[in-house]
Amino acid sequence: MKKTLRLILGDQLNYRHSWFNEASDDVFYMMMEMRQETDYVSHHIQKVVGFFSAMRAFKDDLEEKGHNFFYLKINDSDNEQSLTTNIKKLIEQNEIEHFEYLLPDEYRLDQQLKNLCEEISISTNSVETEHFLTERDDIADFFKGKKQFLMENFYRKMRKDHDILMEGTEPVGGKWNFDHDNRNKYKGEVPIPPAYSYKNDVKAVISDIEKAGIKTIGTVDAENFHWPIDRKQALQFARYFCRELLPYFGTYQDAMHSEEQFLFHSRISFALNSKLISPKELVDKIIEAWEENQDKIKIAQVEGYIRQVIGWREYMRGIYWAKMPGYAEMNFFEHDRKLPDFYWTGKTKMKCMEKSIKQSLTEAYAHHIQRLMVTGNFALLNMTDPDEVDQWYLGIYIDAIEWVEITNTRGMSQFADGGIVGSKPYLSSANYMHKMSNYCSNCYYDHKKKVGEKACPFNSLYWNFYNTHRDKLAKNQRIAMMYRTWDKKSDQDKEELLKQADYYLEHVNEL
Repeated sequence: MKKTLRLILGDQLNYRHSWFNEASDDVFYMMMEMRQETDYVSHHIQKVVGFFSAMRAFKDDLEEKGHNFFYLKINDSDNEQSLTTNIKKLIEQNEIEHFEYLLPDEYRLDQQLKNLCEEISISTNSVETEHFLTERDDIADFFKGKKQFLMENFYRKMRKDHDILMEGTEPVGGKWNFDHDNRNKYKGEVPIPPAYSYKNDVKAVISDIEKAGIKTIGTVDAENFHWPIDRKQALQFARYFCRELLPYFGTYQDAMHSEEQFLFHSRISFALNSKLISPKELVDKIIEAWEENQDKIKIAQVEGYIRQVIGWREYMRGIYWAKMPGYAEMNFFEHDRKLPDFYWTGKTKMKCMEKSIKQSLTEAYAHHIQRLMVTGNFALLNMTDPDEVDQWYLGIYIDAIEWVEITNTRGMSQFADGGIVGSKPYLSSANYMHKMSNYCSNCYYDHKKKVGEKACPFNSLYWNFYNTHRDKLAKNQRIAMMYRTWDKKSDQDKEELLKQADYYLEHVNEL
């Protein structure tokens, strides 16, 4: 066998990949901590710590199994901090005859590695990460010729193709989607089990990050890093979710609560997106738990979670590969405003925003409704440049990798793609916040007031958004009712709402 160098990126930590079935003296694996990856946005400190810790644990575990590794830590003197420069250097220094890599999940890295392979003189190859249930081009092929890519159609195909929650050709429970049953506000009806966590000591990693001078956001507990950083921990997170949280996950998956940061969410997205655990493994564990405890776990809970894993997650990856690189430049509404300052501090009188942002800064995590209907909603109502929104989401969340971040943010949250992902913009007034959370209690602003002193900013900004973008949205049947409601308002009511919105937009950093 030729002397081979194999590249593993930080989000490709698949312990079960066929590459590792047997060790060889002629095969060397390469992993790198690089400023190239830490510096393209300001990342949360927990995100950098999480990836560096997981990468180091991955290397240590596989070395124990006899595999050879070249591992460059962030401060190593021979680390050039560049993917291509480091690879070329190792190839030359070690007389490598063949180079291969796992297909990246980010477009920029995919292009970088393709260009590298054209530049070097040795033979090259790329292989699948053996993680996803679909291949890159499956979504593009499935929706060929369609303007809009409806996730529900793809989700049903996935259920059928992989025989997941199926009884022959029909869905278990008689319905494909139990989303209607999964929209409850949490009022303390059932106790929430304590959040599962670890006490990983990451002081050494933090020291390396500080020494390197990497700019980060947020905070971290150096002695109690609670995210899973190896496969064993990821599997334990999954088992805990199935045993303790799954019974009520679906019921309260859209709920928000000022004193309950995690509710019944699994918080396994970092382990999933770094490939410590696979979607198939996760789905199998959930179905197994349900089959063994059907008196305790109802189908709506199971279907709601599985839809996120095999439906939404795979769908978003497919959209990414179908539409990049142009997707990263889409700005349907031509929004160009700056992201408000409080996104970086959480210092705002809007309680929903304060709670969601401060949680994000302290935990590097917020669940999907906090991201979509609180921080994303306000960014849209503020008419924020989607580039700024992308950078914030990509940096602040530990699970954010571009393929999953940009499609959710620029697509679903900001509707900057003009309707490829979502059939309408996801925005709301304060009514939704009050319906799905307790955030409006004791808030400085009154969720019932639309204009005047202490009127909730979400209310006037909501109507201002629809009024501003009528030319682009009026023909959208899913929001036609909003325009009928707006048109029924008196001229004076409209004027007051728009005047209130103008004031809030002008003084957004004071809200």
